[in-house]
Amino acid sequence: MVWLLTIMGRHATRILFVGVFAGLALPGLASLFRPLLAPSVVILLFAALLRVNWNAMTVYLRRPGLIALLAVWLLIVSPILSWLILSVFPIPGSLSAAMVLMAAAPPILGSASIAMILGLDGALVVVGALLATLLAPLTVPPVALQLLNIQLDIGLGTFILRLGLVVAVAFAGALIVRRFTTAEALAARAQLLDGIVVTVMLIFAIAIMDGVTEAIFERPGTVGLWTLAAFISNPLLQLFGMLAFSWLGLRKALSIGLLSGNCNMGLLLAALPAEKDADVLLFFAIAQLPMYMLPVALVPLYRHLLKHNALTSKTFS
Repeated sequence: MVWLLTIMGRHATRILFVGVFAGLALPGLASLFRPLLAPSVVILLFAALLRVNWNAMTVYLRRPGLIALLAVWLLIVSPILSWLILSVFPIPGSLSAAMVLMAAAPPILGSASIAMILGLDGALVVVGALLATLLAPLTVPPVALQLLNIQLDIGLGTFILRLGLVVAVAFAGALIVRRFTTAEALAARAQLLDGIVVTVMLIFAIAIMDGVTEAIFERPGTVGLWTLAAFISNPLLQLFGMLAFSWLGLRKALSIGLLSGNCNMGLLLAALPAEKDADVLLFFAIAQLPMYMLPVALVPLYRHLLKHNALTSKTFS
């Protein structure tokens, strides 16, 4: 099993690219994996905390101004910007609402692992994703109400408690492992940890794809339009995030771009009102596709940009 996970970690982006279609090809697995959605979030954060440099995380925590600015961008500016842009185009109301809600959601906690696989700043991504996740119950409901006139049924105390429990369990597990394992040993097992992350992300993808296969056959036009919108909105949000924080340098800007485009819509599934719009939920599922497929396409681009940036920095240093 260890060797298999190591191989999966070595080819993480390719496996995610192919594996996301398992949820479409094997719809019967969705109901089987659905109870694993909550544990998968804990495991993703736990694996990221084992992979990331905690000293680097501390450096960012000592810069509260930057972290606060990042949270404002992710949770407030990004959905408002999306709402303003989408209001110009004649697109279905459900699609527009889903895309704004996506922008308002915090980043997926697994984005830290994806960042490290891509060679980006994992410490910055962990801090940004954690803070945005913890603040989401305070920001998502008013943003949804003001921009979309949607009343989200979120029990604030319960939601915060659940999120806090996820973070606490993951941190406690990582602290225990780090207490009895050296940093060198963890670094030597980086591909094994990446393999665990890939496995958990695939389980999540299969679970959330429940019902999408049926929709493809029943409403292919809607699914096609929703898919096109997902593959446009994700990279655009990444681009906007990168440009907004370009003053931090290329590697950090790319990391924040990754946070901006890969949003945790799973958190919103429980928050939507009882009369959930099926088309909104359909977009939430389809929007997983670019999150799983784009990394493999972006790896060569990231490597080229980071290598060119490093060479340029040495030239002018």
